[in-house]
Amino acid sequence: MLTFWLYGAVEPLTGESFFYRFSHLDSVCFERFLEQFSLAFPQSLNLMQIDQAPAHMATWIRWPENVLSIVQPSHSPELNPVERLWQDLRKPFKGKNFGSIGALETALFEHINTLSKKVVASLTEYSYILDALPIQVT
Repeated sequence: MLTFWLYGAVEPLTGESFFYRFSHLDSVCFERFLEQFSLAFPQSLNLMQIDQAPAHMATWIRWPENVLSIVQPSHSPELNPVERLWQDLRKPFKGKNFGSIGALETALFEHINTLSKKVVASLTEYSYILDALPIQVT
């Protein structure tokens, strides 16, 4: 395998996170990610904020009953809390040369496993997003 894609979702208030690795980015993989995410959190209704990437917007995607989407405006990654996490995940790897994609993948997952919920929440809890929600989250 020459590449891998890390799909992820975060809950900004609690810092809970979910990641799944795929070989590429497309709507088939995204639908599989949704299925796995749904199975990981079966007892809750989950809101997933998505950008307008073609992989996220395919009309044929079957969304699980317990996962609803919120589509963010085009070209506005600053509105999606998970984007801050992606930025932070890159930092420890900047300037490093890995012998293989597999070595990079291993290092990335080792790093992800060290992230506490508190750290994830501190990176992703945007007060202006939470304030804009039509319902109060307590």
